[in-house]
Amino acid sequence: MRILIIGSGGREHALAWRLAKSRHSILSAPGNPGMAELGDTFATSNYLDLAREKDVDLTIVGPELPLAAGVVDRFRAESRAIVGPTHDCARLESSKIYSKNFMEQLGLPTARSVRVNTVEDAMEALVSFPFPVVIKADGLQAGKGVIIAEDSAQSISAVVRLGPRLVIEEFLEGEEVSFIALCDGRTAIALEPTQDHKRIGDGDTGPNTGGMGAYCDTRILDNRESDRLLESIILPVVRKSGFTGFLYAGLMMTADGPKVLEFNVRLGDPETQPLMHRLDCDFAEALLASAQGSLGGIRLNWQKDPSVCVVLSAGGYPGTPRTGDLITGIGDCPGVVFQAGTRKTERGLETAGGRVLGVTASGASLADAIRNTYAAVEHIRFDGMHYRRDIGQRGLKRWAAE
Repeated sequence: MRILIIGSGGREHALAWRLAKSRHSILSAPGNPGMAELGDTFATSNYLDLAREKDVDLTIVGPELPLAAGVVDRFRAESRAIVGPTHDCARLESSKIYSKNFMEQLGLPTARSVRVNTVEDAMEALVSFPFPVVIKADGLQAGKGVIIAEDSAQSISAVVRLGPRLVIEEFLEGEEVSFIALCDGRTAIALEPTQDHKRIGDGDTGPNTGGMGAYCDTRILDNRESDRLLESIILPVVRKSGFTGFLYAGLMMTADGPKVLEFNVRLGDPETQPLMHRLDCDFAEALLASAQGSLGGIRLNWQKDPSVCVVLSAGGYPGTPRTGDLITGIGDCPGVVFQAGTRKTERGLETAGGRVLGVTASGASLADAIRNTYAAVEHIRFDGMHYRRDIGQRGLKRWAAE
């Protein structure tokens, strides 16, 4: 099958890596140097023209921006198979206000919130929330549009920075879970559960990022929990909206049960990296079924061993990252290295973005997977390299206490 992957990050590299293992022909737009090793890359945003020219059988949309811009609608107008939601369904991610209204209309469990359109209304709404309080920008923010304010000064600063269109909501306590399902407009199949680590620093300190690492372990949710989440959260959305593609529910597992923090309308990054590392089947079959509305009867096979991804970021991230630093050691790394913010130059591979690489490995236990991943990280060097040293530790602590 000729498969076009739209995007250039670690998520897209992981998808290309998994699909190439099943001997599919991979094309990427724009792709990255790692994806170029798996197939042709094209520096274009005219995705439909490229799919026509190269007679692509299936297109997979990685990032949220093309989805919000309606790329799926344009492909479907020409009856071309594509994995992703329509422009209307993409509003579940592209507008936090729309998404919150949608959750409440369906009666989905979520945090108490107020939606505002002006800074003045936001200041008034803050009075009704105890600290800490969560402040979210309405539009797409590359994973950095959420601030948890600990006091009045931080909340005012967050409103000024993110406003004026905001969702202000109560802070929920519990374990975060990334619950992702592949949908076909009528039904859905759940992927294995993952847990992301969004803050820049160890111990979940510092500002939010697009994600500094993730782990995939079956124990995050048992089968009954996964089935309940599929029935109570994912499928109501699919049936109401006809959603197709990947629906990502960011959940907080509270003492009162799971609550939806947010919806994303694509695979997570870095969750995709450990997911693709654990997947043990030809993913193209399920992806094509999603595009064709025929997921019924499709099953996914997973390796038993947990997997872990540690993101290596550039100095300055999540602010303005430094770029142009030479990357060494990938060839000696025993893990799988998914590229994101990289570029190939005469000197070699250089940093070209905030999240540069995602080093991924597995192990017989979560502890083994963590050790294997960090051992692989030790092989890689570039000036300014930063990474968290506690990816997966929440899982170890949770299960040690049980």
